[in-house]
Order: sequence, then structure tokens, then C-alpha cells
Amino acid sequence: MCWKARLAKLALCLMVAGTFGAFATGCGGSATTNPQNGADAAPTPDAPPVITDDGGQCTPTETCASHGFDCGSFIDDCGTTQSCSPGCSGTDTCTANVCTPVHTGSAHPFGTHGGYHTDGVIFPNNHSQAELDSQTASYYDRWKARYIEPACVAGQFRISTGGGTGGGNDTYTVSEGHGYAMLVTAMMFGHDPAAQTTFDGLFRYFDGHHSSTNGALMAWAQNDACENVEGPDSATDGDLDIAYSLLIADRQWGSAGAINYKAEALKVIAGILESDIQPANTLLVGDWVAPSDEHYNGTRPSDFMVSHFKAFGAASGVGRWSQVVDKTYALVSYIQGHQASATGLMPGFLVDANTSSPSPAPANWLENPSDGRYDYNACRVPFRLAVDFLMSGEPRSQAAVQKINAWIRGATGGDPGNIKDGYQLNGNATGSGPDLCFVSPFAVSAMVQPASGSNQTWLNDTYDEIESRGLDGYYGDSVKMLCMLVLSGNWFVP
Repeated sequence: MCWKARLAKLALCLMVAGTFGAFATGCGGSATTNPQNGADAAPTPDAPPVITDDGGQCTPTETCASHGFDCGSFIDDCGTTQSCSPGCSGTDTCTANVCTPVHTGSAHPFGTHGGYHTDGVIFPNNHSQAELDSQTASYYDRWKARYIEPACVAGQFRISTGGGTGGGNDTYTVSEGHGYAMLVTAMMFGHDPAAQTTFDGLFRYFDGHHSSTNGALMAWAQNDACENVEGPDSATDGDLDIAYSLLIADRQWGSAGAINYKAEALKVIAGILESDIQPANTLLVGDWVAPSDEHYNGTRPSDFMVSHFKAFGAASGVGRWSQVVDKTYALVSYIQGHQASATGLMPGFLVDANTSSPSPAPANWLENPSDGRYDYNACRVPFRLAVDFLMSGEPRSQAAVQKINAWIRGATGGDPGNIKDGYQLNGNATGSGPDLCFVSPFAVSAMVQPASGSNQTWLNDTYDEIESRGLDGYYGDSVKMLCMLVLSGNWFVP
């Protein structure tokens, strides 16, 4: 640029500065200041045209509001720095242009205990608390070494599931197991010095495998090359545990670091409400189920993670989660009163769940001939329901679990070695032996005392039955791992 051109440009810049009070970007300045959290500047949706380097004009179309930013700054489409207000208040910090509360709550490292409802709750008393912790930690070390592994991208981790429930021949890992891995790892902080590193690697794998239906959720299956298979859409059980694990991570480590756990949790929670919850407040089996799909009015009772739902409502401030809780317990009550009055058992899947009179799904409704029986999906129900009473004293949880406990104690003669891996809802056995994924949830439900008498001997025996068993396979071992956390007093709500 010759000297005459330079003088002309300088005159133009001085004119712009006198008119708008700041140098334009092309003149070596910016249209606004750039404070750390934007406390002393406002967004400029109505900013005057910016004079560009060639003397032209550019009117910004991007604003802080259009990006959802409430702090910090960004470069808009005119190359102008816009600072966002109102900025962060108090001790909140600005992370990725969003105000995030500083981690003021106390972490809950493994071995902390506490937080359980007291009235009507028991623990195994044939082992000391130190022994329960040691047994759980030792099992975790073996479980993690067997199943958690580096993924295909540096810094990512995944869980080797060998298929998981519903997986095909080319399935190596599933979101169900990924949720287990994230949840367990976050809860084992305090024992495992690498817990946060592992959790962050698991999160990054999740973040690299989003559902094509709802980008806040996880594609449910990948092959050994970490490629999505079986359709890049979600499964609700994985979505629920992933969201809960992120709330646990926020409790353990706060959200001011490299990953904003709370913000990520809220994204997943919103995605679940948008794509995994039916208008009737029942749980869909995944985000792939459209209103025109034959599965739209069905649900999977092993997804009845009512304690999770309460935590999601508390974290998000969305009142609809209370309606989801109420609908879930209404479904349980109806099935226990009309389809499983002698046992309290829930089937693998329900149909007509959007109505007041649901029914067990017919054979092969989604996965296999046992879809309407107490099967390898439904075996998790006693654990999921019991946790709500153990954490909150929820009377609907207590009533549902007491019914299941009374039946299984009678059906086995008080011997957990007689538990079968499958039942019809009337209690007739369809399975053969005591698989870990069946015994472990019954151990958790045994922590809920009956209205009269005691489950103590039954609880001690079921705990010993699962504690004495070594690693067997991803699914049973992972369900046992979750249940060991509850049984040892190391489960908690965020």
C-alpha cells in the first residue's frame, strides 16, 4: 500500500473512531472490549456497520444471544469481537461462554458412605464395613482390568462388551455398557487414582459417537474399529446412565476443568426428554422410535431408573421429570397388581405403556421369545427400583420391592443358589441356574426390609453368593459391579 493510500486509510479510521467510539477491526482495533467474563460490556446485536479493510461495510448477524452465550466473547461474522453480558456473577466461572458454578459441593470419594435412607434399610452384617469396601474395590480392579480399554483414538476409552443385550455379531461395545463404565468409574474415585482420567476418556469416546437422531445422545453400538453399527441411534438405558454419571462426575470433580460435566449432563438430560420420553411420560426404548413405529407405545422396565429421574429433575429444574416418576410407578403398580400379583416380577418389555392398562410384550416384540417374561433385560429391575427407596425412602419403591423379595425368598427356599436365570411372571422358572445378573439385583432388593420380619439372613447369603463368584462375562460382571457399590454402602446421589 503506497503512502497516499496509507494516509487515506488513516483518515477513514479516525472518522470511524470519532463516530463510533472505537477503531474498527480493519484499522487495528475491535468494536468492543474483551473482558474475561463480559461484566462491563453488552452484546452488540444492533452494532453499527463495521468498516472493513477495503473501505466497505459489514453488518454483524451473529450475537451472543444467537449462540446462547452469557459471558466471555467471540469473533462475529464481520471479524469483530463481541463481549457477552450479563457475565458471570459471584464465584461462577466462564467456561466455553457459559457461566458455571464453582464446585462448592463436597466430593463423595469411595469409602465415604452415608446418604442412605435409614428406616427399613439393612446392609450385609456378616462382613465388616472395611471388608465390604475391600471386596468391592478388589472386584472393581479386576473388572476394570478386564473390560475397560483404550479405544481407537488416543485419549479415549471404551468398554469391551462382546455384544451386550441386543447386539449383533459385529458389535464390540454398546452404550448400555458405556453407561455402566462411566457410572462405576466416577463412583470409584477415591480408590482408583486414575478414575478421572479414565472417566474423561470414556466421555470423549461417548462424545465421538453421537446418535444421528439426537446428537446429545450416544449411538448405541460400535464394532472393534470403533465404527457405529446396528444403526447410529440411541438406547435409552445407556443414555440414562451416561447422564447420571456426568452428574456424579460434577459432584466428584466440579465442572471448571477441561470438561464441563454439569453442562454436558444437562445436554444429555435434555436430549433424553426430547427423544427418549413419550408424550405420555413413558420411556421409549431409544431415540429411533418414531410415533409411526409399532414400538412407540412400548417400554423396557429395566430402564425404570427412578432415582436417576429425580436427580435429573433436581439438576435441570424441569418439572416434567416428576411426571415421568409418577408414570413409571403407575406402570409398576399395574403390572404387579394385574399381571404378576403373586411375584411382583416385571417383564422385559411392556406394550400399551401409554395407557393405564399396560401388558407384557408378546414374544419377539423387539429382541427374542422372552420379551414378555422376567428375562435378561428385566433381571435389573429389582436393583433399579430398590435404589430409589435406599436413597430417598420412596414408599412406592418400598412396596414394589417388598413384593418381589417375598416371592423370591419363598421360590428359592431361602437359598440364593436356587435362583434361576428366567421366570414367567407367574413365577414358573424358565431358566436353569443362578446367573450373576439375576442374583445381584435380588441382593440389592434384599436391603429393603419387609413390613414384618427381616431379610438379614437372605441378604447375607445372596451377598456371599455373588461376592464369591469370579469374573464370568461382561453383562453379569457389570451388573454385579453396580450392585456391589450399593451393597457396600458406596452408592450416592449427585
